[in-house]
Amino acid sequence: MLKYLIIFEKTETGYSAYVPDLPGCIATGRTKAITEKNILSAIRFHLDGMKEEKIKFPIIRTDAETFVFAV
Repeated sequence: MLKYLIIFEKTETGYSAYVPDLPGCIATGRTKAITEKNILSAIRFHLDGMKEEKIKFPIIRTDAETFVFAV
């Protein structure tokens, strides 16, 4: 089982998402839910392509935390 970090960013027209450990794996959408669906499809497509081309999956290096600061 592989576990990839997905970064979601709010844009002027909706959302974008990317996977730091899978360069070039990106998606967009009008809503976060649509973007989530699109990035999951993009990840599957990306990994299937790597598998088909017999390219090793990259080492998972990215992790994230959320911290809350009182200012």
